[in-house]
Amino acid sequence: MLKISKKFQGQTVITTFEMTPATADDLMEALEDAFDKVVCKQPGFIAAALHMNDARTRICNYSQWESRGDYQAMLRSPEMRERNRVINGLCRGFEPVMYEVTAAV
Repeated sequence: MLKISKKFQGQTVITTFEMTPATADDLMEALEDAFDKVVCKQPGFIAAALHMNDARTRICNYSQWESRGDYQAMLRSPEMRERNRVINGLCRGFEPVMYEVTAAV
């Protein structure tokens, strides 16, 4: 389960996806499937959540990992590389950014 805390010592990754409303459901389904079948089974995975904006033009993924290396290893796995090619085809682009929690209310 996600727990946002300043004491968190792992890696936080926030990824934003830009898409059209026409591809929003397909993209969300592809992301949910990737998390259910691949991502959550990777070493170092802690938790994640997917969010879609009201206009159905952006999806945001917040994930937590034990380490940066665990997250990077997941991205380099053959299955995720293939899935990311499909995901990229459903959106205008996506950008994962690594963060540190500096405050939590």
